Amino acid sequence: MAANTKDLTQGSIRSVLLGFAAPLFLSQLFQQLYNSADALIVGNFLGKEALAAVSSSGPLIFLLIGFFNGASTGAGVVISRYFGAQDTLRVRKAIHTTVVFSLLTGFLLSLLGVLFTPLLLKWMGTDPAVLPLSTAYFRWYFFGAVAIVMYNALKGIMTALGDSRRPLYYLIFSSVLNVILDLVFVGVLHGGVATAALATTLSQGISALLCLVHLLEKDQIYTLKARELRIDGPVLREILKIGLPTGVQMSVISIANVMVQKNINSFGADAMAACGSYAKVEGFVFLPITCFSLALTTFISQNLGAGKVDRVRAGSRFGLWAAALTAEGIGVIVFLFGPQLISLFNSDPAVLAIGCRQCRIEALFFCMLAFSHTVAGICRGAGKATVPMLVMLGIWCVLRIAYITVAMQVSHDIRLLFWAYPITWTISAAIFGLYYKKSNWLGIYAPPKKSEA
Repeated sequence: MAANTKDLTQGSIRSVLLGFAAPLFLSQLFQQLYNSADALIVGNFLGKEALAAVSSSGPLIFLLIGFFNGASTGAGVVISRYFGAQDTLRVRKAIHTTVVFSLLTGFLLSLLGVLFTPLLLKWMGTDPAVLPLSTAYFRWYFFGAVAIVMYNALKGIMTALGDSRRPLYYLIFSSVLNVILDLVFVGVLHGGVATAALATTLSQGISALLCLVHLLEKDQIYTLKARELRIDGPVLREILKIGLPTGVQMSVISIANVMVQKNINSFGADAMAACGSYAKVEGFVFLPITCFSLALTTFISQNLGAGKVDRVRAGSRFGLWAAALTAEGIGVIVFLFGPQLISLFNSDPAVLAIGCRQCRIEALFFCMLAFSHTVAGICRGAGKATVPMLVMLGIWCVLRIAYITVAMQVSHDIRLLFWAYPITWTISAAIFGLYYKKSNWLGIYAPPKKSEA
């Protein structure tokens, strides 16, 4: 076993999954703190218009970044599968292919984000009062998009090899740096929302650099070498077979969220600030959901590579229950303490009232969200990324947009907008439950034949 890697095919399933998921949880926690720092500092130092500008950019940022990060997810599944099968040659090909592909797509994302910022924000119906601030924040954020894509790719490589601790250490460092830079740029130098975006991209760049330095360590299975940096066609096809459906899934969810944001924008700056504040609170709810989903994807990929199907089934059952129960427990806390949580970002009475209303409607349905995401992670680990893509395309995109369109025509009431999420979470959970229980979601699987060195 190489240094700084972890074999998830041995030992107690509960201990292995929880031990692997714990650093992922802490990583997601610091990632959320990282993402919330801009909103928290901007909201308190620059006011609700600046907070609205930063918060309303979130769905659009995730729309563009989500698709490109889907390829990283596909790469992680492929690398995990080869690592579980102890196929060193294919592991190295997959790692080097991932690095080159991510670098190219990162530059493309930066270019698209910078060029199309004004058009996309206007299409979303961004309030004219905050449009200049949103444009400034969005453009500076996407100047550093290549660093964001590369960090997620390099972190995905390390996680696929069972190392969930080092990405945590790097993220803690860059999260602290992000907060310090935010306070200096915004609080001390009064630089405005553009410098908040600059602080985020600089910090993310540091994370990517730290991951790169680790992957340059000599004589390891993951060691990056200049002469091996090329795209391997067959490996890239395997990565895209899983990565493209995952990227489409992330993007279609974001398209629906952009439509939601467009309708939120129609209620004015107070609603934009309130929903943005609630989104930051809800982001913490996603932490256990995301960590269990990621842990299960890697766990299932490695164990399928080793041909341990019974272990896969037992691990998936444990992960599903753990994610759903944890998310619901946090949901109860959000329901009960919504006013205190929203006021952390902005204490304006109008903003607080709208944010609390959203808490009351959505918080108790988080178990449905957790179940859907966890089954999707299981499917990706089993190489069936098309299934979650189709479910989420149909329910979280098409149905959600159709509901919003009809509901807003019936009554321009923001509560109807908030109900779009619990309704679609519940329907998707029912579909995923039937698929998981009734289908042969593992299919006919045989471990990959080991390649010749």
